[in-house]
Amino acid sequence: MVTKIKSEESMLEIAQFVCLSDNYGYLVHDPKTGSTASIDAPDAEPINAELDRRGWSLTHVLVTHHHFDHTAGNEALKDRWSCEIVGSRSDAGRIPAIEKQVEHGELFQFGGYDVEVIEVSGHTVGHIAYFFKEEKHAFVGDTLFALGCGRLFEGSAEQMWQSLSRLCELPDDTLIYCGHEYTESNAKFAMTIEPENELLVKRVDEITALRSKDQPTVPSYLGLEKKTNPFLRPHVREVQRVLAMEGCDVVDIFSEIRKRKDNF
Repeated sequence: MVTKIKSEESMLEIAQFVCLSDNYGYLVHDPKTGSTASIDAPDAEPINAELDRRGWSLTHVLVTHHHFDHTAGNEALKDRWSCEIVGSRSDAGRIPAIEKQVEHGELFQFGGYDVEVIEVSGHTVGHIAYFFKEEKHAFVGDTLFALGCGRLFEGSAEQMWQSLSRLCELPDDTLIYCGHEYTESNAKFAMTIEPENELLVKRVDEITALRSKDQPTVPSYLGLEKKTNPFLRPHVREVQRVLAMEGCDVVDIFSEIRKRKDNF
């Protein structure tokens, strides 16, 4: 499956395709400069195949975090393309073949575009997201999923909530590109938290229809996530009522939602 996304406002071209079993590969291409970035490198083979099919040359790999299913292809891609591997300064020791180290709040140029680095620790410590500011595309790795968020393998609930809150400060019409197709399972869990959320119910039906045709549910708009994703809604009264946590600290409520999902 390959998706090509190109809005009227954006000249960036984004190719989306499956890597491994449920990872998404993304290639971001600036046709004006010829620059092409792979967002993470789950597996070099499908990434190379997509590059060859499109006639693009890889110039960058933008790594969100060190997990093997996001970095396994780094060295093979660098060997073939001599591309620049970009990743978090605080996670540099765990990212294969890293060259350029970046940190929260930093802006760097990709082709003719500004890319902002956002620290989003929680799933791992040192996890970062890449926000293409003019285009309003955010590549968030395993921090924010469609109707979900990443497991807390290294960071705390407080860190993850802070990270999600940072992402929520982006414009509502930002497209969120996550690392995996987990949406159908996330949707089933979300319904246990807000079964009377009409927008969520409608979204679940749309997700079921898409997945029945093996179609992607990613990317999604941040504004929609804010209205339907339980991990972004611990402040909502109905969520607090369902959890019997009215008036509790939002971090504690978020932590309870995460624990319930872990055991779902």
